[in-house]
Amino acid sequence: MSVGNRDGRDVGLDPNRRVLDTCLTMTSSSKSDVRLEPGQFERIAKALSDPRRFEVLQTIAANEHECAYQRICRVIPLTKATISHHLKELVNAGLVEAVREGQHTRTSIRPGVVEAYAAELLRRAGGAD
Repeated sequence: MSVGNRDGRDVGLDPNRRVLDTCLTMTSSSKSDVRLEPGQFERIAKALSDPRRFEVLQTIAANEHECAYQRICRVIPLTKATISHHLKELVNAGLVEAVREGQHTRTSIRPGVVEAYAAELLRRAGGAD
């Protein structure tokens, strides 16, 4: 099985792994077995280093892990274009999923990725056993 990556090249995948997103930011062989892809830890760290981006993530999480784009725009005092940019970075990092429904966009946290990032952070910081 092969899947195209962001620049259009085909990427060969292990047939036992399931691709969970088109940006190839994470794969899983079972629902509870989420692993970060190479470079994803750094993309997540960079995405979360921006205080406004972290605020967007918190806003989504505070709404039972699912939030409409319009609600984010009402809660956070930024332009729609800036919020859209921050959401794009969170999606590219694999932390958030954005689903268009007609003219509306519904965003949700990807808890498996958050847990995998936290575990990797603990491992790299020497806190994991």
